[in-house]
Amino acid sequence: MGRWTVAAVAAAALAVGTLSPAQAGPARGLSSLVIAPEDQGADQKGIRFATYNASLNRANQGDLIRDLAGPSNAQAKAVAQVIQANQPDVLLLNEFDYDAGHEAAELFRTHYLGVSQQGKAPADYPYFYTAPSNTGVPSGFDLNNDGSVGGPDDAYGYGTFEGQYGMVVYSKYPIDEEEVRTFQNFRWSDMPDARLPVDPVVRDSGWFSADELSGVRLSSKSHWDVPVTVGRSTVHVLVSHPTPPAFDGSEDRNGKRNSDEIRLWADYVQGGETARYIYDDDGGFGGLARGERFVILGDQNSDPRDGDSLRGSIDQLLENELVQDPRPTADGAAEASALQGAANAGHRGDPRHDTADFEDQGVGNLRADYVLPSKTLKVLGSGIYWPKVGTPGSELTGIFPFPTSDHRLVSVDVSLRNR
Repeated sequence: MGRWTVAAVAAAALAVGTLSPAQAGPARGLSSLVIAPEDQGADQKGIRFATYNASLNRANQGDLIRDLAGPSNAQAKAVAQVIQANQPDVLLLNEFDYDAGHEAAELFRTHYLGVSQQGKAPADYPYFYTAPSNTGVPSGFDLNNDGSVGGPDDAYGYGTFEGQYGMVVYSKYPIDEEEVRTFQNFRWSDMPDARLPVDPVVRDSGWFSADELSGVRLSSKSHWDVPVTVGRSTVHVLVSHPTPPAFDGSEDRNGKRNSDEIRLWADYVQGGETARYIYDDDGGFGGLARGERFVILGDQNSDPRDGDSLRGSIDQLLENELVQDPRPTADGAAEASALQGAANAGHRGDPRHDTADFEDQGVGNLRADYVLPSKTLKVLGSGIYWPKVGTPGSELTGIFPFPTSDHRLVSVDVSLRNR
């Protein structure tokens, strides 16, 4: 699947004498991570993985390319500054519009990440990966059952144009492009015991017709297994962005889809018989082999205790025997919950773990974004970039209208040695 990978930038960097990340080792800038003092030395040897729903999506196809064509877009500069303050080695950006020429990903890499923002050290990423998304891809069916065919709600993933709300992975380490697996076309009905929605009026009838089930895809954007090479080792970077469990009706088709999108990675990392049903876009079946190193990244749109996702959805990962949850925290997240009140006051979860600042009256702040390493990796530290009001960096988060995004960057540092 290397046809979708952009790695030529690495060769260009080496041609002018720049060391590859594998040679030079991970670069570090100012960090907002909460790391115990005894881990400070170990952190210098670690690899920082991060996920960030950066809200770099636009209303029309091509708008993001135009916004990034020059170096002065205010939102892009602020997003880049957040990234430079944390200096992740491997970074997933959710809600980054996809284009077939990968222009937006390259423009953001060179015009924003690679240029110092407000005195921060540039974040140089010789490697990045991006691929098509189901968002905005016409299904040809009336998937929302409103009596008409067409529009964003009838696409395989919600979107007004193909690639809206897409994804991109940036890496300081080489990406093994020949071994990348994508699962964009995996059909929802091909998951055993899938939580397919039922018509709330005719309860013995499925929400989707037989013809629709033959085409409806599980992933609202896509699922990617992006192997990153660190020295002689490989870490499988498993990225996705499940649909929000909202914007539907009593059939809860989005809530059920969200849960099964999360389940795909839970089954994939189990491998063996559990993952035998999973097929990729090249026709390969199965999941990871036992003992593989992996990190699950993404805006999962599911809080373990609050919000509208089906109970237990994110627990499919958090309670998986092969996955560890570093449970990152931020004092700014707890402060925001207390200051904003409303729905936040009724939440059961610890607000220090919140990663997204949603509408306060109906939803409140939630833990939606996750970096979940395999137990074959040693966690050195973790954090959420949510500074308290009045402290450095708080101007980059703020409140609506957000200078960056309603989500916060989440990071975890790991060592390839699990002891």
